[in-house]
Amino acid sequence: MHRLAHLVDGEWKAHSYPPVFRIDDSSRHKRILAGVPAGDPLVIGQMAECLHGPFSLLYVLHTPRGEAAAGRYQSPYLTLVEIKQFLQRFGPFLSADGRYDLWLFSQEDEATVVWDRHNQLFAYGPLESFVSKLKSLGFTLGAIETPFPVQHMHYYRAEFDKEAKELLAAYDWSYFPLRPEDEQ
Repeated sequence: MHRLAHLVDGEWKAHSYPPVFRIDDSSRHKRILAGVPAGDPLVIGQMAECLHGPFSLLYVLHTPRGEAAAGRYQSPYLTLVEIKQFLQRFGPFLSADGRYDLWLFSQEDEATVVWDRHNQLFAYGPLESFVSKLKSLGFTLGAIETPFPVQHMHYYRAEFDKEAKELLAAYDWSYFPLRPEDEQ
């Protein structure tokens, strides 16, 4: 299953980025921009290994299916082990459903890793560590398809509604309303 599809010769096909990244200095802050092949949550878990905890997650629920109100849900502080457990437990849902964006913060490193609904990864912080980690995962430096395919479709899968509710029950999340840039 996949959470993003694009139109190819009149048919909707799973969209998966190749393992490629680039260093983007066009924004206010220098960052890594990469595609997340097959929406694999392993990538964000591996990026967390470049940072010091404690961590917090921001689960941006922009397209709810009845599990909760649309909004930004911030976790309490978590250890690296807890981050990995979260990604393992909810991995099938996270890789196959496009109702959310997921952010990882390290206050100590002043670093943020964002995995968005389009399977793009944005990493701010220790860029050299991020580059090294991506290379160890088989990523190469190069041009990536950005923005995401113009004709695309997100999947919001009913079979994951239970997991979406369980994800929100996993922690005592702090709720904040969506920001304009979060909305689709």
